[in-house]
Amino acid sequence: MKANFSFKSIALMALATLFSLQLSARKNDGQLVYNSLEENGVKVGQMVYKKEGNSLSNYMKYNYKYDNKQRMIESEMQKWNASLNHWENNTLITYTYEGKTVTTNYHKWDSKKKEYVLQPEMTVTMDYIHQVTHDNENLS
Repeated sequence: MKANFSFKSIALMALATLFSLQLSARKNDGQLVYNSLEENGVKVGQMVYKKEGNSLSNYMKYNYKYDNKQRMIESEMQKWNASLNHWENNTLITYTYEGKTVTTNYHKWDSKKKEYVLQPEMTVTMDYIHQVTHDNENLS
C-alpha cells in the first residue's frame, strides 16, 4: 500500500504519536525515568526505568540503528521480565528508504518461533523529507 503524505500530515502523525506517549506516561503517574544512550552524538538507545519507592527498576529498553546518512533504519523495543531477570524482545520497526519514499514495517516478537514476525497490515509507505541540520540542532 502506498500513500502520499504532505508535511502537514507527517507533523499531525508525529503529534498524535507524542500525545499517545504522553497518555501512556500519565498512566504510570510520572513513575518512569528515561535515560538516552548516545554514541558519537547519535541516540542509539534509551533505557526506561520505573520508580518503585526510592529505587529504580528496569522497565523498557529501546535500540536504534542508522544508515550512513543518519536515517533511522531500525527501532527495537524490549520489555524487562523481572521474573526471569532479562530483557525480552517485543517490537521491531524497520525503515527502508528509496528515493523520496520511506517504507515502515512493523514486526512483533513471536516467542514460539523465537523471531520477529512482520505485521503486513501495518506496513506504510510514504514520501518523506530528510534534512540534516548543523550546530547541535535536531535531525528531522
